[in-house]
Amino acid sequence: MEKEKLIEEINRLRKEKNAVIMAHYYQVGDIQDIADYVGDSLALAQWAAKTDADIIVLCGVHFMGETAKILSPDKKVLVPDLEAGCSLADSCPADKFEEFVKAHPDHTVISYVNTTAAVKALTDVVVTSTNAKKIVDQFPEDAKLIFGPDRNLGNYINSVTGRSMLLWDGACHVHEQFSLERLLKLKETHPEAIVLAHPECKQQVLMLADFIGSTQALLNYATSSDKKEFIVATESGILHEMQKKNPDKTFIPVPPNDSTCACNECVFMRLNTLEKLYKCLRDEQPEILVDEEIRKKAVKPILRMLEMS
Repeated sequence: MEKEKLIEEINRLRKEKNAVIMAHYYQVGDIQDIADYVGDSLALAQWAAKTDADIIVLCGVHFMGETAKILSPDKKVLVPDLEAGCSLADSCPADKFEEFVKAHPDHTVISYVNTTAAVKALTDVVVTSTNAKKIVDQFPEDAKLIFGPDRNLGNYINSVTGRSMLLWDGACHVHEQFSLERLLKLKETHPEAIVLAHPECKQQVLMLADFIGSTQALLNYATSSDKKEFIVATESGILHEMQKKNPDKTFIPVPPNDSTCACNECVFMRLNTLEKLYKCLRDEQPEILVDEEIRKKAVKPILRMLEMS
């Protein structure tokens, strides 16, 4: 089916079925452009909790669909491709994380939103990169904290809060792979450019950044800045929205270590396409289902996050 026809059918189906389409900033531009809401993990969770639609189509990765289902159990939650997983969530199996938590019974458990529902069910409060520092700051200075699963984000939060949280050893394959050498070369060839970096990046990359923040924070910074050139160290999907909001500015993605690639993409995020979105709405499949016992446990730390944010 041609792109124009796909868009026409998607628009017809979402109106007919009272469906809302939510997309993460790391989706392909075509999906971002057709979505009702485009945002980072925190925004998607907030919208999922408030929507009055009958169907939520979550264009992102699997854990985002789970989060929407946890917050809106009475809604039908669909994702265009069930194979759209997350390397960071996969780096934290629930059974292993449970052993880790039980080995430190006097610790409060803080989990990044990039986790499975089963891991969230073992958690005291969920955070996103947008609100992690704000939430950690609300705990007493002597509080014993576990932070999982992203070691890079955990290290960054430790560095800006003076904490010594116990970190789970997980990471995002995209943010782990930025080439330090190629970032340095970009800085040489674009000496006036501002370097923007996501806190999931390795410390060496963060040390070269002029501004560190969540996906939304990077977008806001670039939009409000009077600078005209930016080097961006996060998944390259965000460049679509950056360019839309700032057509007069230049955004340069930091490449991964693989020298054949000019930008760094999440292979899971890119599994979603307009055609899969159309079929997903048409067939109301694949549907995200969460075990009710796990959902009841997992919703508590997510609601706590929304309250503390």
